[in-house]
Amino acid sequence: MTQATTPRLGSLLLGTNRPAELSEWYRRVLAPGQAGDGPIDLGGFLLVIQPRDDIAPKNDQPGRVILNFHVDDFAAVEARLRAAGVEWIAPAEERASGWFATFADPDGNYLQIIQFHPAA
Repeated sequence: MTQATTPRLGSLLLGTNRPAELSEWYRRVLAPGQAGDGPIDLGGFLLVIQPRDDIAPKNDQPGRVILNFHVDDFAAVEARLRAAGVEWIAPAEERASGWFATFADPDGNYLQIIQFHPAA
């Protein structure tokens, strides 16, 4: 019997000064229908939002880590995000490998939606 040696990424801990507001934003914008406390399920990947008092209210280096959300219907997801009033950092753009758009959460962390072209 072999044991897996490659760890599987399963969750991300996101520290914030305002956990209730950030949790509500992520649930409303990216996980509609999810309620309650605890981790937010983003397609099998868990987002854990924790209160922290040792960090600034805004991320001063938001490009360091960007959460990428792979989508099957870019236009529909982009429209839902626009309706939710997200702050766009880079609007939708078609590149050689697919469609990309970057937006920010209330703490200034960057997120992207991506729909790769089938050949990419």
